[in-house]
Amino acid sequence: MFNFLPLAITSGLETFVWMDYRLAVLFTIAIPLFLLIWAFVKNSEAIQHLLIIYWRVASLLAITVYLMIAAAPISFLTSLIARFLIPIALWFWVDLNEEIRELRNSPLKASFNSWRWACTIYNLLGTIFQIPFVVCGFKSHNELLSDPFCKVWLNPPWLFKEVFHQDWPPEFIGFLGFSGLVIYTVFLCYFILVKLQRQGRSATGN
Repeated sequence: MFNFLPLAITSGLETFVWMDYRLAVLFTIAIPLFLLIWAFVKNSEAIQHLLIIYWRVASLLAITVYLMIAAAPISFLTSLIARFLIPIALWFWVDLNEEIRELRNSPLKASFNSWRWACTIYNLLGTIFQIPFVVCGFKSHNELLSDPFCKVWLNPPWLFKEVFHQDWPPEFIGFLGFSGLVIYTVFLCYFILVKLQRQGRSATGN
């Protein structure tokens, strides 16, 4: 009986991981994309602005997927960082928070606020859950592939590759992921060291 325990644990973890990826598609891609289009249609500049900031920050999740396709251990660290940064990006800006709070009640405002809270809770819980997997970020490539508790996170990105990048070598996809990570890091450092010092918590700089 005890021989089946590791298999049962791995199976349960795999189910949870696939559910997490499905929720990620819903909360971090589908809903915010729909809200951004809706905000442009309704010409709601505050919501537009915050959603554009969100997409810039959340792009680290896309980078993480490409890194995971290449089974790069650093992807476990970027995943954790992305989940941590997204709630900050959604609530950090004093001026946008005030503008959104002062908007007249509407289906767009209610939908946006509901998503913002749901996305925040989802990412905070995801951050807590992924902490035990930080150790995967310090394994070698081969160790990562041989550890079932780390490898389980790679299966959904590998399916993504089979659907959208079937003919692309994993090495090339990994190169794209690392290139994106370098660009993301440069812009993040510029924001922290330069823009944050100038603008503080004002997204518009006013």
